[in-house]
Amino acid sequence: MEIRDLDDYLFRNEIGFELDYSINGWDTLNVAFYMNVMEYAFETIREMNATFDVLPTFTCQAGPSEVNITTTVRDVILHNAAQEYGNYTEYGYNLFFQVGVWTPLTKLSVLYGTLEVDVRNLNIFRVVTLIQPPFVQRTGDPRTPYEGYCIDLINMIQVEVNFTYTIYEVEDGNFGTMDDNGNWNGLIGALVSGSADIALAPLSVMAERENDIDFTVPYYDLVGTTILMKKADVEYSLFKFMKVLEWPVWLCIVGAYLFTSFLIWIFDRFSPYSLTNNREMYKNDLEKRQFSLKECLWFCMTSLTPQGGGEAPKNISGRLVAATWWLFGFIIIASYTANLAAFLTVSRLEQPISSLDDLAKQYKIEYAPIKGSASETYFKRMAEIEETFYNMWKEMSLNESMSPRDRAKLAVWDYPVSDKFTNMWRYMQESKLPADMDSAVDRVLNSVDGFAFIGDATEIKYAALTNCKLQQVGTEFSRKPYAIAVQSGHILKDKISSAILMLLNQRRLETLKEKWWTDNPNKVTCPDSSDESDGISIQNIGGVFIVILAGIVLSIITLAFEYYYYKRKARLATEKEQQQIEMKAQQSISNGVNHNHNGIKRDAPKSADNSGTAIQRIKRSNSVANYENTAFQY
Repeated sequence: MEIRDLDDYLFRNEIGFELDYSINGWDTLNVAFYMNVMEYAFETIREMNATFDVLPTFTCQAGPSEVNITTTVRDVILHNAAQEYGNYTEYGYNLFFQVGVWTPLTKLSVLYGTLEVDVRNLNIFRVVTLIQPPFVQRTGDPRTPYEGYCIDLINMIQVEVNFTYTIYEVEDGNFGTMDDNGNWNGLIGALVSGSADIALAPLSVMAERENDIDFTVPYYDLVGTTILMKKADVEYSLFKFMKVLEWPVWLCIVGAYLFTSFLIWIFDRFSPYSLTNNREMYKNDLEKRQFSLKECLWFCMTSLTPQGGGEAPKNISGRLVAATWWLFGFIIIASYTANLAAFLTVSRLEQPISSLDDLAKQYKIEYAPIKGSASETYFKRMAEIEETFYNMWKEMSLNESMSPRDRAKLAVWDYPVSDKFTNMWRYMQESKLPADMDSAVDRVLNSVDGFAFIGDATEIKYAALTNCKLQQVGTEFSRKPYAIAVQSGHILKDKISSAILMLLNQRRLETLKEKWWTDNPNKVTCPDSSDESDGISIQNIGGVFIVILAGIVLSIITLAFEYYYYKRKARLATEKEQQQIEMKAQQSISNGVNHNHNGIKRDAPKSADNSGTAIQRIKRSNSVANYENTAFQY
């Protein structure tokens, strides 16, 4: 039976509680090794019993003369290859060393690439890592498969400490968490099992990790946990200034404008004190404005502008209507101006979630850390601490040995410990924890109701650095440094720590931070929507320019209509007048002819004079018409 299966079986059936039995994570390898040795020994004996004819029995007291044995254990170990577990290599006589690791689950893992390496003269160390830009990221080049802040760091340390290394990715992609049986996974599990010497990643220093591995001095500043969310979609509209008031309000304003204009026109038409009905009273006034319907519409429109409406009606009733319209327009314009500024500002600065407490108080937006991350461990441990303290207080409050007076002191608080993290951890489990960073970012961007990812600040900072749709929300909490992890008691711990301290003193790590954060090639330039000094964008106020353009186009069309209409009207009037003159001339000529036929000779010269006079009138009329057309065109 496999060690882990056995341990799980004992745990499920609660046998371990009765026998006080458990296998810690760091003991799994030792137990598995001894079980493998015994299995290998019994398998060898069984094969030897089946192979050699003269092997009646094996006894510890038996000497070479009593048993016909031609094969020693050394020969069996060296010549009987067990490919499942790997071959042993002899160093000296009857001295063997390990070049691989065997566990019940993963079987044989070759540590140094080959089974024939001499570990005594070995100066190559195994480095395990995982992908997390910009600390570690793939390049696509098989010669240098990885790059990033940590890769540059280990190369600097390599020069100072003088060692070589091989690097590989951890299979499960986790930093390392411990299960209920004390078994580690991820990077920490690789160090505990011995399959790696160094864990190189943005690995947080945690107390429970330090129980099984060693950390060097920190190489990065304190990094906390924070929140990643999608930026609120800013709605851009060229006519956004029209959305300050709802459409029913706009329609009511237009209706009030038309009704007031019509009312002023009616009052001016029927009031005996208006200019229309009493011109003699106002004949000495400098401004005489007759309020026709057109003038009333223009008066009410211009009254809403700083220019003013101009001359008011003469009658008192009309002035009362105009004063009421002025008060209405003042309130409407003041309300619109104030709400326009607030409307355009709030739409840019509105942020429903600004801290971890805001997330804890609502249930619409889901939130969770990555499964197996340090952030998950933090919330899980905080929930356990809250539950532990509550149980302690509960036991104290219900303790019957206490006097009523002491129990009353404890009852001052019904619930002295907050259940904030207990509720958050329960909601996180209901929301389903994402498996990795890519799936977390995908949920943040594409979730319908919204999703907030809680993780290391460096992960979130890099995600926001490379995607303008993402943003970091809230301040950091639970801050811990990043350090390189090694096997417990490893000889490289002090050497790597000394090299990191030297790099810190030389400010070379600041150069690395500048290279992979400030000058990162994947960095994108995003507009800062939270900058209060930004003005109103053209996307929101551009409709005003469209209004001006539409007004100019309409005025040009109106001008062309006026030009051609009045020009045609003048031409038609001239032609009509010319036709009338010609008709009169022809009529005069025909009258003179009639007189000649009647024998009145003395009238002939006069008719001729009349004909000449008519022709001169036509010429003068044509000259006047041409002059009027020329003046109009000029």
